[in-house]
Amino acid sequence: MHAKALSSSKLFTCLIPMKLASLFSGGKDSTYALYMSQQSGHDVKYLVSIFSENKYSYMYHTLNIFLVDMLSEALNIPLIKKTTKGEKEKELGGLKDVLKGLDIDGVVSGAIASTYQKTRIDRICCQLGIKSFAPLWGKNQTELINEIVRSMFEVIITGVSAYGLDETWLGRKIDEKCVKDLIGLNEKYRINVSGEGGEYETLVLDAPNFRKRLVVEDYEKILEKGAGTMSIKTASLKEK
Repeated sequence: MHAKALSSSKLFTCLIPMKLASLFSGGKDSTYALYMSQQSGHDVKYLVSIFSENKYSYMYHTLNIFLVDMLSEALNIPLIKKTTKGEKEKELGGLKDVLKGLDIDGVVSGAIASTYQKTRIDRICCQLGIKSFAPLWGKNQTELINEIVRSMFEVIITGVSAYGLDETWLGRKIDEKCVKDLIGLNEKYRINVSGEGGEYETLVLDAPNFRKRLVVEDYEKILEKGAGTMSIKTASLKEK
């Protein structure tokens, strides 16, 4: 049996409801893909988060990844975690090991334009005989970030590594003014408005499908070699 990789959100909403696992990092793309899955009537049974021992994973988000435990509680969806050494290609084995043990029909990912990421997820799903869903795939990235803002997602920037993005952007909320400024940087430096090229990293604090809101209590800004990160020290969940 071969998995069919679906990228169109229109096709995604027309499918018979399925039991899904959602690849989850706590960033805006994976969280919005999860939300779209639920809005389309699918039952997201599990969140799956891969922890890389390598600071710079080829496949997985690593910054502040420990917060997925709290976000799992906020979403009221069970979390399954797996640690890998973060070695290129070899780190895919951990994901496959997790997925093959789950009673699911498919996997949701937040891939937008990374062929490297999407083709590898598609291949794993094909090997396991389940479907690969990428509801954000191929979307206009300016339209996508505006869509996330309109959907009442509370997102902050937690990492920067591109011209025009300095330490003042760390902790900044992605709202209409922020998107306008990102578009300006795109026009000046050609950065990707949605950060798909690694220009910035994000963390979702609240969303319509959250039962609780994540509150950052303490953090440290770390700057090195033209890049910056917002390393979160403590956070908590608050009732909405």
